[in-house]
Amino acid sequence: MARIGIIGGSFDPVHYGHLLLAECGLEQCPLDEVWFIPTAISPFKEAGSQASESQRRDMLTLAIASHPQFSINELEWQRGGISYTCDTLESLTTEFPEHQFFFLMGADSLADFHQWKNARRICELARLAIVSRPGSPLPDLSVLEPLAEPEYLNDLTNCQIVMPAMDLSSSNIRLRVEQQKSIRFRLPRAVEQYIAAQDLYREVGPAALNDQAEKSTSES
Repeated sequence: MARIGIIGGSFDPVHYGHLLLAECGLEQCPLDEVWFIPTAISPFKEAGSQASESQRRDMLTLAIASHPQFSINELEWQRGGISYTCDTLESLTTEFPEHQFFFLMGADSLADFHQWKNARRICELARLAIVSRPGSPLPDLSVLEPLAEPEYLNDLTNCQIVMPAMDLSSSNIRLRVEQQKSIRFRLPRAVEQYIAAQDLYREVGPAALNDQAEKSTSES
């Protein structure tokens, strides 16, 4: 049974925070593969993506091209509409019953996880791989007690991921492009060049100014 990590998000654009999260998951969980699943429409982002689906696909392809254990799954694009994690996991477990899925999410998302659509069902379909920063206290898994059995919560302690702190967000990268500031070393060079060649994010608009820092492991 292959252990597959899932990272959802807009990836608008993909950056080193997303990629490092995937690499840490591979090593620490451990995982056999990580699948990046771009959202069609995020339930947390009414304004939608700035780049088109094809452009986000191109940037992800460039970013993970040299990594044999990273791949893109276009399930949410193919389904269309608002992208909910529970719906995606239902589809994945039906299509790939031979795999065990791990959903990578930030420790700061635990507080409102119970408000996600069918949060209990998410726990039934996949292991949560909780990501925290060095020096931070261990995630408080007690918030999941109403949603999962004790043995499930015990298993989660064996699949917690610690990754270096990186103050990166896609919204900030978009804003820096609009302001004609450098985005070097924030994302792969090939993605940076693609953004320039496609003239992306030159006019981000007021929505980006109020956008909260995007988390690569947020609800998708």
